[in-house]
Amino acid sequence: MKFRDILKSPVFSPGHRWSFEKRQKYYESDVTALVRKMLEDERVREDQRFAWDRWRAEGQLPKQP
Repeated sequence: MKFRDILKSPVFSPGHRWSFEKRQKYYESDVTALVRKMLEDERVREDQRFAWDRWRAEGQLPKQP
Protein backbone atom coordinates (compact mmCIF):
# COMPACT_ATOMS: atom_id res chain seq x y z
CA MET A 1 0.00 0.00 0.00
CA LYS A 2 1.27 3.45 -0.89
CA PHE A 3 0.64 5.99 1.86
CA ARG A 4 1.44 8.91 -0.40
CA ASP A 5 -2.10 8.49 -1.77
CA ILE A 6 -3.84 9.23 1.50
CA LEU A 7 -7.59 9.42 1.25
CA LYS A 8 -9.50 12.41 2.54
CA SER A 9 -12.14 11.41 5.06
CA PRO A 10 -15.70 12.03 3.92
CA VAL A 11 -17.27 15.25 5.16
CA PHE A 12 -20.98 15.42 5.90
CA SER A 13 -23.03 18.55 6.39
CA PRO A 14 -23.55 19.76 9.95
CA GLY A 15 -26.69 18.24 11.35
CA HIS A 16 -26.50 15.20 9.06
CA ARG A 17 -28.61 12.42 10.57
CA TRP A 18 -28.18 8.76 9.82
CA SER A 19 -31.54 7.06 9.62
CA PHE A 20 -31.04 3.52 10.86
CA GLU A 21 -33.28 0.72 11.98
CA LYS A 22 -32.33 -1.98 14.41
CA ARG A 23 -32.77 -5.58 13.35
CA GLN A 24 -36.06 -6.89 14.66
CA LYS A 25 -35.28 -10.59 14.70
CA TYR A 26 -32.10 -10.30 16.78
CA TYR A 27 -30.83 -8.01 19.53
CA GLU A 28 -28.85 -5.09 18.13
CA SER A 29 -27.71 -1.98 19.96
CA ASP A 30 -28.22 1.51 18.56
CA VAL A 31 -24.47 1.89 18.03
CA THR A 32 -24.18 -1.37 16.10
CA ALA A 33 -27.13 -0.43 13.91
CA LEU A 34 -25.63 3.02 13.28
CA VAL A 35 -22.23 1.61 12.31
CA ARG A 36 -23.85 -0.97 10.05
CA LYS A 37 -25.81 1.82 8.32
CA MET A 38 -22.73 4.05 8.00
CA LEU A 39 -20.75 1.25 6.33
CA GLU A 40 -23.41 1.06 3.63
CA ASP A 41 -22.08 4.43 2.42
CA GLU A 42 -19.23 3.70 -0.01
CA ARG A 43 -17.21 6.77 1.08
CA VAL A 44 -17.28 5.73 4.72
CA ARG A 45 -16.45 2.12 3.85
CA GLU A 46 -13.40 3.18 1.78
CA ASP A 47 -12.20 5.53 4.53
CA GLN A 48 -12.49 2.85 7.20
CA ARG A 49 -10.79 0.22 5.03
CA PHE A 50 -7.87 2.57 4.39
CA ALA A 51 -7.59 3.39 8.11
CA TRP A 52 -7.66 -0.30 9.01
CA ASP A 53 -4.98 -1.19 6.42
CA ARG A 54 -2.78 1.66 7.60
CA TRP A 55 -3.18 0.70 11.25
CA ARG A 56 -2.22 -2.90 10.48
CA ALA A 57 0.85 -1.80 8.52
CA GLU A 58 2.09 0.69 11.16
CA GLY A 59 4.76 -1.69 12.39
CA GLN A 60 6.17 -1.95 8.87
CA LEU A 61 6.46 1.79 8.20
CA PRO A 62 9.95 3.32 8.37
CA LYS A 63 10.47 5.26 11.59
CA GLN A 64 10.98 9.00 11.26
CA PRO A 65 13.40 10.77 13.61
